[in-house]
Amino acid sequence: MIPRLHARTHSPRDPLAEALGRPLSATEGLTEYTVVAHWPGLDYYTPNDEQRTWTSAQWAEHLGDPYLEHPFTATADDDRRAILHLDIHLHPDDRELTGPEWAETAHRLARAAGIEIPGAAEHGWRWIAVQAQPGRLDLIANLIHLDGTWRTPPSDILRRLADEARRIEQDLNLIPARTGPATRPAVRTAPTASAQFASVLTQLADEQAGPLATVRGLIEHTAHRIARQPGAASIEAAHGLELIARRLHAIQQDLDTTAAHLVRRSRIAAAPPVARHTAHRSP
Repeated sequence: MIPRLHARTHSPRDPLAEALGRPLSATEGLTEYTVVAHWPGLDYYTPNDEQRTWTSAQWAEHLGDPYLEHPFTATADDDRRAILHLDIHLHPDDRELTGPEWAETAHRLARAAGIEIPGAAEHGWRWIAVQAQPGRLDLIANLIHLDGTWRTPPSDILRRLADEARRIEQDLNLIPARTGPATRPAVRTAPTASAQFASVLTQLADEQAGPLATVRGLIEHTAHRIARQPGAASIEAAHGLELIARRLHAIQQDLDTTAAHLVRRSRIAAAPPVARHTAHRSP
């Protein structure tokens, strides 16, 4: 079981789409077999007689609501990227986990990440756990607390997640992440100019932490807020912002394609020449 922590974002839409492996939908309902766990406070937040088979778009809106409820909450350096996204991948040869086992894993990881505190069910941070792809679990949370304060994850969050993952492996009889023959460390070579340029483009196109992703997240968040305002002008402005966000996404994809092309060129340039075999005549 390998945990991975993504860079924080402004919107839960992209993390949720990545967790599902498909675009968000305003019509497809996600059952308890997909959203296998959530913050305990949701039971207090939702009336008992309300059906909670929400669409993926509604789940994203639910996770993003703290932005609207607390518009001035941010970190000390005015960082508003409140969406935390982590995922775990099971070993390819692991057995299929049951729904309760996925739910238990999600709650344990949420506690390890510091976004769920036992005994504080109705007071906490909004999060959900999505199990939509084989052997993978995604946890998406908003770091803005219900009381409007900001929750800073523990500085050693990766170590905590890794330690908890080892304990979950033991408790559920899963294959440890380090199982397998030891491999030699890769020999480092000096990067070519193409590889260096590709690295720059990859950083620009990064869907999670790149500057274009940050700008796109802000635009999408602004469009979402404007769309809630009354009047046709607000709807038109929100639609225009959504088109801008789509163009930015297309630019990210073009940059990623160019980076991949440069990487291939650098690998060809760095490949050692093929030795020629010379025939030797016997005397």
